[in-house]
Amino acid sequence: MISLIINSGSSSLKFALINPKKKTHIVKGIFDRIGLKNSFLLIKYNNKETKTPMQIKSHYDCIQKIIDTLKKLNLIKNEKDITFIGHRVVHGGEIYNKAIIIDQKVISDIKHISSLAPLHNPHNLAGILAFKKALPKTPQVAVFDTAFHQTMDKTHYLYGLPLELYKKYKIRKYGFHGTSHKFVSQHATKYIKQPYKKLKIISCHMGNGISLCAIKNGESIDTSMGLTPLEGPMMGTRSGSIDPAIIPYLMDKTHISAKEVDHFLNHECGIKGILKSSSDIRDVWELDKKGDQKARLVLDMLSKQVVGYIGNYTAQLEGLDLLIFTAGIGEGGWYVREDICASFSFMGLELDKVKNRNKEQDIKSPTIISKKGSKVTVIVYPTDEELEIAIQASELL
Repeated sequence: MISLIINSGSSSLKFALINPKKKTHIVKGIFDRIGLKNSFLLIKYNNKETKTPMQIKSHYDCIQKIIDTLKKLNLIKNEKDITFIGHRVVHGGEIYNKAIIIDQKVISDIKHISSLAPLHNPHNLAGILAFKKALPKTPQVAVFDTAFHQTMDKTHYLYGLPLELYKKYKIRKYGFHGTSHKFVSQHATKYIKQPYKKLKIISCHMGNGISLCAIKNGESIDTSMGLTPLEGPMMGTRSGSIDPAIIPYLMDKTHISAKEVDHFLNHECGIKGILKSSSDIRDVWELDKKGDQKARLVLDMLSKQVVGYIGNYTAQLEGLDLLIFTAGIGEGGWYVREDICASFSFMGLELDKVKNRNKEQDIKSPTIISKKGSKVTVIVYPTDEELEIAIQASELL
């Protein structure tokens, strides 16, 4: 069994060829700058990375190039060797709480839900439609980022707004990164040989986008992202949660439109907004070592905001057994992990600073970074959303 996993964006299409039974990646790649000048294909295979400039007019144009590439690498003989295609879809609304085989109804639903995720769902759908046209006989499965969080109680997903707005417009917290939170929480508990459904877990997905998830009895009970991925701690370019009154105040003072404010909060704030020169935490760390005050401010703000969510979720869980760090910052930012964990020494969390620092290199394999006597196990577990999509889709089929 070989699966092709697709993550389709506005001007990019990521793909991975995966054996879901063996739970192994065969090859990964990305078509970037689709429909633009200087487009290219980047392939990672056999621990080698190859970048090839090529003209890519559309998402549909990528499909034959994927097939041709896989043939050249002798990974498939033809498209029939691909058992199924799994798609990452960002928003499933309240309709989908698990993976589903894509048919015309699913396509219509994804299109309808696009009003809740206008920056993501239309591009996810473009990939689905392109593959439907090119490989009509190959089963396609949608795996939704929001699905894992559909177990939240209404006391956690409703906002303090009139209920009519929820009923009419479905304004509520949905949460994102669900595929990642599910993958790392399930696999981390297997790694430490503890029962998944008996642990109180907080998963910290910390990359350019940041979200935390409280998991109890194997289910998401609360998460930091909301109606959109803008809610939660500050992120690479997103402001995170702010006083809502800032928005009309900003519009009045700067004379910008609602659309411009939305773009500003999503693309010009967070780490980038404060530091100005970069949104990358690695750049922040390098500047902090040189004594840059704005860099130190960024690190302190980020750590304290994440600590706030962990404290909140620990109270909701009535304790904490396992704290997981994953994604770019979670796997690479030992200095962020150290600052965050220091705030929870009062409840018996003991960090092993040597293991955490890992010679100041990214942690690329599951690593327990708490001491043996720690009352909370802390683990860095690299996420693999493509593999989780392949696993869910193969189980469904």
